[in-house]
Amino acid sequence: MADFSKAIALILMVVLVANLALMADADDDKEIRVRTHKGKKECIQGWECSWWSRYCCNQTISDVLAVYQFENLFSKRNSPIAHAVGFWDYRSFILAAAMYEPLGFGTTGGKLMQMKEVAAFLAHVGAKTSCGDGVITGGPLAWGLCFNKEMSPMQDYCDDFYKYMYPCAPGASYYGRGALPIYWNYNYGAAGDGIKVDLLHHPEYLEQNATIAFQAAIWRWMTPIKKYQPSAHDIFVGNWKPTKNDTLAKRGPTFGTTMNVLYGEYTCGQGDINPMNTIISHYLYYLDLLGIEREQAGPNEELSCAEQEAFNPASSPKTATSS
Repeated sequence: MADFSKAIALILMVVLVANLALMADADDDKEIRVRTHKGKKECIQGWECSWWSRYCCNQTISDVLAVYQFENLFSKRNSPIAHAVGFWDYRSFILAAAMYEPLGFGTTGGKLMQMKEVAAFLAHVGAKTSCGDGVITGGPLAWGLCFNKEMSPMQDYCDDFYKYMYPCAPGASYYGRGALPIYWNYNYGAAGDGIKVDLLHHPEYLEQNATIAFQAAIWRWMTPIKKYQPSAHDIFVGNWKPTKNDTLAKRGPTFGTTMNVLYGEYTCGQGDINPMNTIISHYLYYLDLLGIEREQAGPNEELSCAEQEAFNPASSPKTATSS
């Protein structure tokens, strides 16, 4: 019965994605429906922002990020030397984003904030999936979405500490996969719970279906690791208000702090290191390509997390994260 339920859930996911794709072809002009609920304005915008939400009263991601702009951001992803040729595309990103736009992903604030959040999220994605090191053609920042999986993993990333909550499936390997690569069984389990896809038993979905891969990455951007911590989304759009301890730790509502909450001390609090600078460089490059002045990104101290204390230091108890 459990296997049957899983099969039904997978079929429903496939049908949903197929229907959204059909609607994307058939409905270029999104009808905006408006209502007032408990004194507040809420909207629906066709298939892309498909349940009542105040965020759906704003422009949608496809309004602020066109196909040609996506192609410019990831211009080398289908080059012959890339490792995921033909896998990543604009439609997969928009279909995945449609699940989170009613929650504010890329739909919070005015057009400038919307474009900046999309650029910030995709900068993390581009930096984490780039094969730009040592590549000259197009420059190192043009090679985002070159990978969709770890190439030559050295282990299966199965941690028995989580054997009761997220037990490793027989024969499964939990090496890095996806748009914001996921490692370890407990991270696959948590992400799968979040997007309602059985990634624990089928981690390969993240390298077989680009929509699911983007969806897992957006879920990670939108979801706090711990109960009393913010999501990267809430940090970036200003929903999060730092505590006194956060201020002492030099954490604020900045791009730099999104790196902190996503990667902790692997990227932040280590001074001026390459992993941090690579993500910042992608963000500024993407802003350039989207026609947004770099001044809108803020000063360097807001872009950087070099001096921040980590939200989740490696010495603390394990949590389900993407690293």
